[in-house]
Amino acid sequence: MAEKVRIRPLDLFEDFEKLLQIQRAVWNHTDADLTPTHQFSVSSRMGAILLGAFVGRELVGFVYSFPAVFGGKFCQHSHLLAVLPEFQGSGVGKTLKWAQRNEAMKRGYRLITWTFDPLQTRNANLNLQALGAFSRTYFHNFYGMTSSLCLGPGIPTDRLLIEWPIRGVRVKGRAEGKGKRPCYDPAGLPKALERKGGEEGTFAPPAKPRLNLDDNVLLAEVPRDIKALVFRCDLIAAWQTGLRRTMQRYFGRGYKADHFLFGDRCFYVLKREEKRG
Repeated sequence: MAEKVRIRPLDLFEDFEKLLQIQRAVWNHTDADLTPTHQFSVSSRMGAILLGAFVGRELVGFVYSFPAVFGGKFCQHSHLLAVLPEFQGSGVGKTLKWAQRNEAMKRGYRLITWTFDPLQTRNANLNLQALGAFSRTYFHNFYGMTSSLCLGPGIPTDRLLIEWPIRGVRVKGRAEGKGKRPCYDPAGLPKALERKGGEEGTFAPPAKPRLNLDDNVLLAEVPRDIKALVFRCDLIAAWQTGLRRTMQRYFGRGYKADHFLFGDRCFYVLKREEKRG
């Protein structure tokens, strides 16, 4: 993308109306599932962070978060990040997240949270690898059986809760393009979840999760492109169930999703949290 992305706060009603168009274009939501203009209008005046990304004069994406409490501490919860399809993959989403971080720090925050579907690998790569966030909370069917948010008929809306400690050393290093990123070799690490032995390609099913491993670092595989399984809801359900069992088990044992490996095969890196004190 040749033209530079410009970020600015959105505070005009004409801006809020454009956000409806972006939501429709990105998620194909019905009106009932859209975050409405009056919500943006109220929350932008009551502590929310609402930033738009512009290419030239065109609003091509936005990020929206609101004040919340997590773990007894104030934070911003990031509810929406949307970039028009024709601008996706060009770094606009990442630029919006770093701008959101800067604004949150100006306001005195130390943490931003959000949720995402753990089977969406590009989002996982952005959240855990590019931004340096992590997760240790898995929600089963977080939004209920809302058809527009399901990966397919009868597929629950499972979500990971992301924690982004925006003043932390790791996040600061990612923001500045500095700091050593972790390097993991999938071939040499135990796998709590992986595709079934002997199976390859897009339609490989998951093997039974291994729930009693005790290594400090484990891997949990997910399909590289879940959208390619749109007509195989049985496989989507199998992978989702396997990942849910794996993450809930290891999160309960003190692990967190600390990193993501995006390649021909994709893996969450589950790392045992260091005990404090």
